[in-house]
Amino acid sequence: MNALALPRLGVFGAPKRALVFSALVAWACSGKTVSEPPPAMPAAAAAEPAVPAPVAPAENQSEPASPMITSPSPITRSDFGSIDGKAVDLYTLTNQNGAILKVTTYGAIVTELHVPDRDGNLADVVLGFDTLDGYLKHNVFLGATVGRVANRIRGAKFKLDGKEYTVAANDGPHHLHGGVRGWDKVVWTAEPQPGPDGPALRLTYVSPDGEEGYPGTVTATTIYTLTHGNELRVDMEATTDAPTLVNMAHHSYWNLGGHDSGAITEHELELYADEYTPGDPMVPTGAIKAVKGTPLDFLVKKPIGRDLAAVGGKPAGYDHNFVVKGDPNSLRPVARLSHPKSGRVLQIEANQPGVQLYTGNFLDGSARGKGGAVYAQYGGLCLETQKFPNAINVPAWREQVILRPGQTYRHTMVHRFSVE
Repeated sequence: MNALALPRLGVFGAPKRALVFSALVAWACSGKTVSEPPPAMPAAAAAEPAVPAPVAPAENQSEPASPMITSPSPITRSDFGSIDGKAVDLYTLTNQNGAILKVTTYGAIVTELHVPDRDGNLADVVLGFDTLDGYLKHNVFLGATVGRVANRIRGAKFKLDGKEYTVAANDGPHHLHGGVRGWDKVVWTAEPQPGPDGPALRLTYVSPDGEEGYPGTVTATTIYTLTHGNELRVDMEATTDAPTLVNMAHHSYWNLGGHDSGAITEHELELYADEYTPGDPMVPTGAIKAVKGTPLDFLVKKPIGRDLAAVGGKPAGYDHNFVVKGDPNSLRPVARLSHPKSGRVLQIEANQPGVQLYTGNFLDGSARGKGGAVYAQYGGLCLETQKFPNAINVPAWREQVILRPGQTYRHTMVHRFSVE
């Protein structure tokens, strides 16, 4: 299994004047470049000398190679609308292999991710919308950074240091993904960070004390890096000025056949987890059970659709937290997802104790995505590495999600793309 590298594009053998002109035109037409200045004009091209008559090269002497013009800047910015008087930007990151990542400052959302199949053909493998309006209209967390607390809090209540807090009940009686206006629905500040490993974008949001009912002012960052090894690395951090809860998660819906290719039931999944945290029905109670002999057993890879109906639920499908094997605070393998038809493979590593598998059970076709794609039930799946859901209300888990002044919350995910 090898990561697929596509050739870089360039122009060879062009005269110097044509090269300079082409570089300037390419830069001017590429959108606002945030990582590189326009190409400098060589001094020799500033004042054109008279062109002498051509001289035949000496025998066996080869002409010197012309310089290569590389592909567009690794990071560019464009407008993506506005909300509440705040401008929203869209950043495009391109690595040396031609893989493309697009991220908007609204919700720190990954809107597109183009990676190659076994034949080198690129496809966008995350569900999303073409415009900001799509994200405003449809509350399905496509590609978002969710917080302050991802997943569910039972009864939308918790106690911290003897004080009870009430947060929004936005999932029946429970609290989900940070509330009515969680971190997926705010505008983050972006800072492009070109680097040797690949282009990166650092996004920052300051969540004020009392936002969505949570105590403490929290400064959160999410850094997306598109490495030259065809990896999407996500690094999240948070600090606070008062005791609070933090459990950030990345919420892309993956479809390795392409975001518009239909159901993910033929995808094959392996999870490095031999236990899960059962709920009643979806909020964990504090119990931990073995997956062996149940429809939740992905210790050996199997098609997503094989036990989809048997897992139950209304609607039926996976929406479960699994206990990832190994040190819960170390970067280690979490999951391997493959798509036999295209050959694309996604391997995930993270430093969190759990991962939520969600199979898009509530997608119903009403959310028209990029290019008019219909996102129907099971049109994408999520693999959300995280602290355990409802941890604050389970004595054995509660310290997972409590963040105090002087501490730093850290969450790293590596999404590695290859082919087979």
